[in-house]
Amino acid sequence: MPELPEIETIRRDLTPLVVGRTLERVRILPGAERLAVTHPPRELERLLGGRLIGGTARHGKYLLLALDDGRHWVIHLRMTGSLVHERAAGGRAAAPAGARYERARASLDDGSALSLRDVRKFATWHLVAEPREAFPRAGPDALSEGFSARWLGRALARRSVAVKSALLDQAVAAGVGNIYADEACWRAGIDPRTPANRLGRRRVARLHAAVGEALHASLADRGSSFSDYRDGLGAEGMHTVRVQVFRREGQPCRRCGAIIVKRRVGGRGTHLCPGCQRR
Repeated sequence: MPELPEIETIRRDLTPLVVGRTLERVRILPGAERLAVTHPPRELERLLGGRLIGGTARHGKYLLLALDDGRHWVIHLRMTGSLVHERAAGGRAAAPAGARYERARASLDDGSALSLRDVRKFATWHLVAEPREAFPRAGPDALSEGFSARWLGRALARRSVAVKSALLDQAVAAGVGNIYADEACWRAGIDPRTPANRLGRRRVARLHAAVGEALHASLADRGSSFSDYRDGLGAEGMHTVRVQVFRREGQPCRRCGAIIVKRRVGGRGTHLCPGCQRR
C-alpha cells in the first residue's frame, strides 16, 4: 500500500503539472464504479468536470486536490493504486489511454491526463466540502507538528496492543503503514511486539524520532516500490533497496549483523532484528 512518502512524492510530482489546470472530462471506467464514494459515479464525473484545480495537499495517505468551487477532491490509493500524469501527445513520456489496470481518467485542458491505475480496485474518490469529511477518525499527519512525542506517548499509553499495531492505527500516526512501522521500530531499537503501553518516556521519544527519520529517508528516495506503487510520473520509488528490515528476512542486520526474521504481529507480516530489537 502506498504510505505517506509515496503519496507525498505523488503530490509533489503533480503539483506543478495540475495546479491551475481545468478538468475537461472525468471518466470512471466500467467495473470501477465503487471508486466513487460520496456520489454516484456519473454524478461524480459531472461534478468534477469543468473544475479548476487550485492547489494540492495531503493528510496521511490521502491526496487532496482543492477545486475552484470550494470543494476538495480527496483520493486514497489504498493497496495497489497509482495516480500517473500522462503528458499531451508529442510530450515526453506520454502514455496511451487505456493503460493496464486503468480504472479512471481525468483529461486536463492542456491535453494531458491523470490516469488512476489500480490492480485490486480498492482506491476511493471523495468530493467533499471539507477534507476531514473523508477521514474523520484520522489522527495527526505523521510529519506534522501535531504528531509530537507528547501526542504519541499519550496515544500509546491508552493501548495495550503491540506497538507495531498501534503505529498502524491511523488515529495514532496518519500515514504510517506496514513498511515504515517496521522501519521505525528498527531505528528506535524497539521490538514491535512490545505492548504499546509498556514503553517509557525515553523509548517513546526514540520511537517518535524514528518515525520521522524513516519517513524522510523514504521521501528522499521517492518512496518504495515493492509491488504496484509508481510515482506521479510513472516511475518506481528507489527506497526499496535501502530499507533496513522490511522484506529483508534471512539477511544480516546492517547494525548488529544478526539475521532479520519475519513474524506475525496483529495479523501483519512484521520484520525485525532479534539482535538489536530485544524486548
